[in-house]
Amino acid sequence: MEKIFDPIPVPIILVDHDTKVVMINQVFADFLGQHREDIIGKKVAHVDPTTRFPDVFKKRRSEIAWKHQFSNGRTAIVHRIPVLDEQKRVQYGFGMLLFEDVQEFRDIISKNKLLESELKKAKSQLKEIRGAKYSWDSIIGKSERMQQALYLSKKSAETTSNVLLLGESGTGKELFAHAIHNGSERAHEKFVKINCAAIPAELLESELFGYVEGAFTGAKRGGKVGKFELAEKGTIFLDEIGEMPLSMQVKLLRVLQEKEVERVGGNKTVEVDVRVIAATNQNLESMIVQGTFREDLFYRLNVMAIEIPPLRERDGDLILLAEKLLEKVAEELGKIVPDIAPSTMSILEDYDWAGNVRELENVLERALNLAESTEILPIHLPYSITRHHVHKKVKQGSLKDIMEETEKEMVLSVMKETGGNKRKAAEKLDISRSSLYDKLEKYEITD
Repeated sequence: MEKIFDPIPVPIILVDHDTKVVMINQVFADFLGQHREDIIGKKVAHVDPTTRFPDVFKKRRSEIAWKHQFSNGRTAIVHRIPVLDEQKRVQYGFGMLLFEDVQEFRDIISKNKLLESELKKAKSQLKEIRGAKYSWDSIIGKSERMQQALYLSKKSAETTSNVLLLGESGTGKELFAHAIHNGSERAHEKFVKINCAAIPAELLESELFGYVEGAFTGAKRGGKVGKFELAEKGTIFLDEIGEMPLSMQVKLLRVLQEKEVERVGGNKTVEVDVRVIAATNQNLESMIVQGTFREDLFYRLNVMAIEIPPLRERDGDLILLAEKLLEKVAEELGKIVPDIAPSTMSILEDYDWAGNVRELENVLERALNLAESTEILPIHLPYSITRHHVHKKVKQGSLKDIMEETEKEMVLSVMKETGGNKRKAAEKLDISRSSLYDKLEKYEITD
């Protein structure tokens, strides 16, 4: 055992079932400040009165990375491990010093935390460089329609086929595009996005395919690499593909068929290995009938078609979405996350959300900026949304009931907003304090 353990530069000790020291290496003896020959054969409690080996033997349970102060005043991080036989009886005890100094241990922990922080930062920067920021965890929704879209998206991520994302504006098509890329084998390559509607038709070709030096007036010296070449081995996201001019559709089709691009003004082709994800809020099949979208390009893109449902068709998702979006907006604005009052949530659930998730996020940001309490109240919502709620109720009840319910909601909202201050509440409602007291009594609203 001496031949095995002495060369090891880590303090090690072995005791028998009676806690007598069977072996201790020289490093450990030096740490204790004792001669090794004086330690061998003695009970470990005689060598170090503060030892916990008797407790470890009694409990038959290891103590891993415990802080221990030895009788000589030195402190270390130690392991104590009981070695059991087949009948679960203690045969030996194995001890080892993990760190000979607690400060050394603290330094390691500190360095480890620093490394974790740097790694997290590096991963974040790498995501920004590669372009895809969102993953499956970024997509919120438990409704059947949303789960179906997620299922198809995850399946498409396992392939290299082109993907066509369909859905109204604001439904989160770009979010899905990011997640599909990050869930694919190309996740460690670039994700390049381009909005076909945001770039003038005359510039779109050079943006997508690049150009050579002198291709046109104002061309950069040395030319420019296009988005397809930038996305080599990765993914290119063509947003608003329905806005692409017919002349460009022809050239895009050729790239998809031949897997090569030709820069504007050049005569050489460059092979590209790029996965295409396209998105549109338009009905491409109707556009084909109208002659504004090429049928052959549609079939090239429509290999894996995924429809992202509008918010109004996502039963049960609004509450979950509103809470998550409010957390996100509050973090961005540096504000405390407020609650959403049940009456407010009821109004949000009644609304049709033509602008979908994007509109909901904008409404919540507005409400957060207006809220003076720890709760989002109906009064913080735009009139267009609260009006819709009232109109819906008009169809469901008498005018008197609707007026009273609306009045009650308004009084409740203002009372909460003013923290129960009746003077301020009356001023906000533009009524006398006596009228406010009457309404509080009528609707059984307490402070």
